[in-house]
Amino acid sequence: MRNTFLYIILIVSSFHILEACKAKTEKPVVETKQPIISDSTMQLLQIDTVQLRSEDDIVKLSGEVSFDDNKVVKVYPFSSGHVLSTTVSVGDYVKAGQILATIKSADISGNYSDLSISRNDVSITKRAMDNAEHLYQNGIASQKEYLEAKENYSKALANSNKIKTQIAINGGGRTSANGTYTVAAPRSGFVVEKLINPGNFIRNDNNSSLFTIGDISDVWIWANVFELDIAKIKQGYNAAVTTVAYPDKIFNGKVDKINQILDPVTKVMKIKIVLQNQDHLLKPSMFANIIISNTSGVQSIAVPTSSIISENGKNYVVIYNNNNDVKVQEVTIKKVVGNLNFISSGLAEGQKIITKNQILLYRKLTSK
Repeated sequence: MRNTFLYIILIVSSFHILEACKAKTEKPVVETKQPIISDSTMQLLQIDTVQLRSEDDIVKLSGEVSFDDNKVVKVYPFSSGHVLSTTVSVGDYVKAGQILATIKSADISGNYSDLSISRNDVSITKRAMDNAEHLYQNGIASQKEYLEAKENYSKALANSNKIKTQIAINGGGRTSANGTYTVAAPRSGFVVEKLINPGNFIRNDNNSSLFTIGDISDVWIWANVFELDIAKIKQGYNAAVTTVAYPDKIFNGKVDKINQILDPVTKVMKIKIVLQNQDHLLKPSMFANIIISNTSGVQSIAVPTSSIISENGKNYVVIYNNNNDVKVQEVTIKKVVGNLNFISSGLAEGQKIITKNQILLYRKLTSK
């Protein structure tokens, strides 16, 4: 009986010794912390580095192609009369001196009739003067008679020259004795307006032009600027122009003039952009899209618009250091140019931010 009791005590003691050894060899269980960004979430995100960028002002405007006013001329009639013929149509290109129309004028015909009479008067008074001079030199006529004859000749000659000048003015130097005169192009360019046709009668009191000719080797773009963008545009800024007709072609020019008055109805300010148009691709009245840019050289922190989260009147970005170190940062936006937001405070160059699907982390971090 005693032996049995000792045997039980030995077994219990051995059991406790084994349990103690086991407890010493087992490691404590440490609870691991889950990262803020899981591997699956990381695949949905995009990370960019904050950089300094030039604060170039880029303004998008609309406008219309127009003639260079300095290269447009209106052609007016020299005298009244019937239009006998026209040789051009709207859209035709003409060279300086090219005939545009022929007009039969009673005024021109009358001038030539007067010129013929004046020439006869000149011839008669010339012979009378020569005769009086001969008689005066031979003592037959008095000096007074000679001077009167000489004065009559001078008057006849002056009258004849006056009529010649009238013909030159009334016909533009392109007249004939039958009373016709031709209208010629004063400069090379395109006929953009034609207001006469054969058979029309031109009256003396008609102030309308016959033709309008414009040179489009250079053109103007009149662009509309709304009040929000007025401060962003200055004379000399670069302008890139595109049109519906040539969407893939960019015409480069500069802001030449800024009007100082806004249209009272549309509330827009007009600016003039000067472009070279050597191939004559740009036509007056074409619709144009304009991008005005200013390369000021000033640099600031800039982030993509896609990285900004706006809530309750404030703007935030999500800064990324690593999968366990992510935080929401409030930023102050200085200005927006295109798809860039220039930041005045809240970020430093070289920091990393999440620019795609950052709203997922923003909600997770701000809900704590």
